[in-house]
Amino acid sequence: MSRPILTIVVPCYNEEEVLPETAKQLSGLLASLLEDSLISEDSKILFVDDGSKDRTWSLIEQEMENRPFSKGLKLAKNVGHQNALLAGLEIANQQSDCVVSIDADLQDDWNVIRTFVEKYKAGFDVVYGVRDKRDTDTVFKRSTALGFYRFMNRIGINLIPNHADFRLMSKRALDELFKYKEANLFLRGLIPLVGFPSTKVYYDRKERLAGESKYPLKKMIAFAFDGITSFSVTPIRFVTLLGFLSVVISAIAGGYAIFQQIVGHTESGWTSIIISIWFVGGLQLLGIGIIGEYIGKIYREVKQRPRYAIEVDAFSNKNQGKQSLGVLLKSVGK
Repeated sequence: MSRPILTIVVPCYNEEEVLPETAKQLSGLLASLLEDSLISEDSKILFVDDGSKDRTWSLIEQEMENRPFSKGLKLAKNVGHQNALLAGLEIANQQSDCVVSIDADLQDDWNVIRTFVEKYKAGFDVVYGVRDKRDTDTVFKRSTALGFYRFMNRIGINLIPNHADFRLMSKRALDELFKYKEANLFLRGLIPLVGFPSTKVYYDRKERLAGESKYPLKKMIAFAFDGITSFSVTPIRFVTLLGFLSVVISAIAGGYAIFQQIVGHTESGWTSIIISIWFVGGLQLLGIGIIGEYIGKIYREVKQRPRYAIEVDAFSNKNQGKQSLGVLLKSVGK
């Protein structure tokens, strides 16, 4: 296989503290890959600004001036990590043979991108970056993550355990991914549906270079619930099961009440009545809430609104030659 055109897509949201170091590390990586003839001189880095409120975009513009192989994509407003990532993938795929996605905090080991490219050249269309261990996480985060993957597996959603959004995808795999038009994006669940030959590359996750995590507990829970409801109707079936069990319990309680009346024990219990009302009422509210979640997703899907709007696209413009790019790449980091 000839040297592929590689684009590294980096979604960014308020990353001014970490972006200069991220650009430096990834530029050095591109230079190394080019020097070893693993990638084409047309390879690039695409930074996607997801409506940042700090100096992220101005830093991306500086990066574009200093290194022409660095490109920027500015979204008109914040649309969330998954939509921003998809925007970068769609734009990058226009001029690339393969695309790697990685978060700006560089907690994922960018050095294994070399292995990603080697796996791609060996014939794999999707290469998943998988954490070898989770020692840097708290006990709570490790246990909840493990429980999440087990639960998703149990309800029939095929996820790659300990894999986030650090991966390589070939052009044909991305073309297939873009046929999925749902507004409720959960890329970790969609990409395994694409098919094509895939493999895993294991790595050790690092500490965040600077700044704060963009996925606090609240967002992690919302993200997990969104993934579950986007791919499975199991929660609704669970509510149906609860309703059936409630009917069975109520029938047993009714039979017991009739028996008590027959034998002459007709004293009524206030506590049992209140508990029963609360129990059934709670089940009803739970059921309405879960059904409402699905209806809300249907509502979003049928409107077919755009998932993102691009304010500045500095990737699609070809304004440099291969030779100058090659010289720049080789001189990065010196």
